[in-house]
Amino acid sequence: MRRIVMAVLTVVIGTLFGLLVSTTAQADSGPPQAPAAVPAESGSQVQAASNRISGTLKAGTTPVEGVKITVKGPDGTEVGTATTDATGKWAVEVTDIGKYEVEIDVATLPEGIALAEGTQNPRTVEFAPGETFKAALFNLTGGEAAPTVSAKSPFLQALISGIRFGLILAVASIGLSMVFGTTGFSNFAHGELLTLGAFAAYVLNVTLGIQLILATVIALVLCGLIGGYAQDRLLWGPLRKRGTGVIAMMIISIGLALAVRYIFLVVFEGNTLNFRDYQGGRSWDLGPVTLAPKDLVIVIIALVFLVATVLVLNKTRMGKATRAVSDNPALASASGIDVDQVIRLVWIVGAVLAGLAGILYSAREGVKWDMGGSGLLLLMFAGVVLGGLGTTYGAIFGSLIVGLLIELSALVIPVSMKNVGALAVMIIILLVRPDGLFGRRERIG
Repeated sequence: MRRIVMAVLTVVIGTLFGLLVSTTAQADSGPPQAPAAVPAESGSQVQAASNRISGTLKAGTTPVEGVKITVKGPDGTEVGTATTDATGKWAVEVTDIGKYEVEIDVATLPEGIALAEGTQNPRTVEFAPGETFKAALFNLTGGEAAPTVSAKSPFLQALISGIRFGLILAVASIGLSMVFGTTGFSNFAHGELLTLGAFAAYVLNVTLGIQLILATVIALVLCGLIGGYAQDRLLWGPLRKRGTGVIAMMIISIGLALAVRYIFLVVFEGNTLNFRDYQGGRSWDLGPVTLAPKDLVIVIIALVFLVATVLVLNKTRMGKATRAVSDNPALASASGIDVDQVIRLVWIVGAVLAGLAGILYSAREGVKWDMGGSGLLLLMFAGVVLGGLGTTYGAIFGSLIVGLLIELSALVIPVSMKNVGALAVMIIILLVRPDGLFGRRERIG
């Protein structure tokens, strides 16, 4: 059965790979770019939560204080002014979506300070639905020259990005691998669990005003209840009891994924949305690399959950029961293990981890309706298959390899082709090890 599933997966992944090659201009696993916002129509009163336009005025390294900034709204009327403080910072609160004109009053610039040649004044910034923050920056001359910074290393920067992205994929892929290990079923609706977690956290954080950390906890509980317990109780559990084959269940999961994905599109539309908290912020300049505090937090959270999952699977009774069901469900049942209860718990854990991965990914890249299914699902399957179907360690290390390959390959091939490069390397590795890096060859007969 495992070989049959592997063959079907190979066909499906090969088909998706072909589609990916034909649409490489859109297949970029890096930060998904928000579509251009549609200018607000005249009289539009669509509100955005706590919208803010801000910036920092510096001439070289010298903050410029006392400069007046004027902001005009989509209808051309003045909506607010600000004056830079001692650190050069300023901010203006706005309410409507659409285009805004931000202009420096050059008459208020200190003596010896001027706009750099070619700097636009006024500048245009545009809010799309769901966006809450925009920066308007102006280049000034006349201050102290900025010190020479150390040369950056594109390789090290790509390596850090690859580790971050690979860890997020690993958190998302564990549930996919555990479900296959305990049921033999490849769930093509797993990507929508990432989107569910991200949108749940977005609604709680932006719409209801709940702080993002608490919103994340509540969103993970919802993922466990809806995407894990309810999904297995109402759909997959009854199908298992009816003896539905894994191939039929896989096809059902594809239909479920498409249905849920387009429900997300109808409800949240096609815009890339951002959480209210932890946007912007200064990055750390660490010699040859630049690191955002947000990225470090993402890596730490992902590592904590990965280590916790591995410890639970290896040190607890439930973890040992899960491994027993994965190795031999019939023998596990004969030993007194409630196989259905174990599988349901696997669904809950997998849904929670997928929701967490969606929130971690969206904290940096934004929330979008197809981020899980069209954006990350193929890469999750690549990591799981590369590491070995049904193995937790395989899902983790396979996902790390895929994440690193995607980011590092962008150094030598066009960015729009980096997904294709990673999948090509995966195919080459599988030609040498058909069962994956950590998979076990199945005995027949």
